[in-house]
Amino acid sequence: MAKKNKKVHIICLVLCLVFVAAAVWLLGKLMQPKYMSGVLEGAMTAEYYNETQPHDVIFIGDCEVYENFSPVTLWENYGITSYIRGSAQQLIWQSYYLLEEALEKESPAVVVYNVQAMKYAQPQSEAYNRMALDGMPLSQHKIDAINASMCEDEDMISYLIPLLRYHSRWSELSSEDLEYMFKKDPVTISGYLMRADTKPMTKLPNVPVLEDYTIGERCWYYLDKMRELCQTHGTELVLIKSPSLWPHWYNEWDEQISAYAEKYGLDYINLLPYADDIGLDMQTDTYDGGLHLNVYGAEKLSKYFGRILRDKYEVHDRRDDAEISECWAQKCEDYYALLSAQKAELEKYGYLKSWTLGE
Repeated sequence: MAKKNKKVHIICLVLCLVFVAAAVWLLGKLMQPKYMSGVLEGAMTAEYYNETQPHDVIFIGDCEVYENFSPVTLWENYGITSYIRGSAQQLIWQSYYLLEEALEKESPAVVVYNVQAMKYAQPQSEAYNRMALDGMPLSQHKIDAINASMCEDEDMISYLIPLLRYHSRWSELSSEDLEYMFKKDPVTISGYLMRADTKPMTKLPNVPVLEDYTIGERCWYYLDKMRELCQTHGTELVLIKSPSLWPHWYNEWDEQISAYAEKYGLDYINLLPYADDIGLDMQTDTYDGGLHLNVYGAEKLSKYFGRILRDKYEVHDRRDDAEISECWAQKCEDYYALLSAQKAELEKYGYLKSWTLGE
């Protein structure tokens, strides 16, 4: 009888633990921000795992890739399959671990890394960390990325058990939290975050003088790891600087990146001097005064850069592949549906009501 009671107690304990774990998981799913309106960037990382076809080009980096390059334009003009693994203020160690994870899943011919974030040698912001990392499934890649990214007041356990971080959101919960608890609508097209509105550049901010223009050792460490990772996988690593006009890209930074690329035989393409060749007009091709390109600027840049990918790196045209073409036909349909929806809101409200905060 004693043995039987002990067995019953163990079963009850196990069931209780399972119930508690399930409750914590469910509450965590409920309480985590869904990023389906306003700040959409927090939903982007998770979208990559829904991809069904491999990509010949993967972009990694911050807003200077996910708002400035259009994979649909690359496909329509060159048959290039691409994805943007971008996130807001994505730091180079986050780029590295997102790339490391991606290269376990697929084998792109080219990886394009935007070097803007090389100016950050230390963790910057929990909010941006969360937007970049919360969407990753649990893996060693995620754990390593969290360890590299945490600010002083952060801890690993709150990333692994989201309820510990977001339990105070009770008062903020809305119908959106229930609707998107398990399945979210896509906010990007192959990683591209579209904006169809226009805000002309009127005046560039003053350029501050820095005390030190030296790129930090931690950044070089992760760029070395990225370079070695691409070599191991037989993937061409291309460094770029997107043609956004600000934040200012200092010549001193540019010289250091150029020297690194020359030392290791990499290509570094600073696109800032080629704005005229690209056809960019910061009166019509930006939605925020020169910080990011709108969809019209992104299409111009993608047409220009696509020629480089085709001619210099000989990235394949996949439009003859029926299965891949079917996949991209859907992406194109989604792209133009989103563009039409944004144009309709601009016509109705004068701004993008569903894509902006506080308006």
